Amino acid sequence: MGDLREPLRDLIECGLPQALEVMGERWSFMILRASFNGLKHFEEFLSELGIARNILSNRLAKLVEHGILKREPCADDRRKIEYRLTEKGFDLLPAMLALRQWGQKYGGEFVVEDPVLVDERDRLPIGPVSILAHDGRILGAHDLWLTRPANLGKRADGSIATAGAGLGKGDVVDLAAAKAAAR
Repeated sequence: MGDLREPLRDLIECGLPQALEVMGERWSFMILRASFNGLKHFEEFLSELGIARNILSNRLAKLVEHGILKREPCADDRRKIEYRLTEKGFDLLPAMLALRQWGQKYGGEFVVEDPVLVDERDRLPIGPVSILAHDGRILGAHDLWLTRPANLGKRADGSIATAGAGLGKGDVVDLAAAKAAAR
């Protein structure tokens, strides 16, 4: 990934340790998955996940504290509380899907996707979560490089790159062509 290395000892300079501080254990991910599946009430999480009450209470409080979930009174019974995903919570969806796909690929023979996650329009399985360049190109590990902020856009040959329009929501990528081009 180039001549630079991330300062691995200085954990503050990287977003990964900060993300792991919030989400770095199984139950937080399972609660998040349940939230993506429409669960909102403490008792629903408790019965669906088979989690201990004290652990659930602790994890929900942590997810609320970090702005992943928000607590709201129920519309029909103001005494009850709903836990709803925030924008920050919804932004974790690609990470969740990447981990899910990794688990399906390497989790062993017993991992069967049922139900299958599909795109709403075509009802076909979603493609693999990928690393995309600013212009929508699919990148592999060999395409990644570390650079200082002052050197953004400076290519190896000295020319200057400008950010492309990139992909928008609903844009189509030819995955087979992108993978072939990356080889």
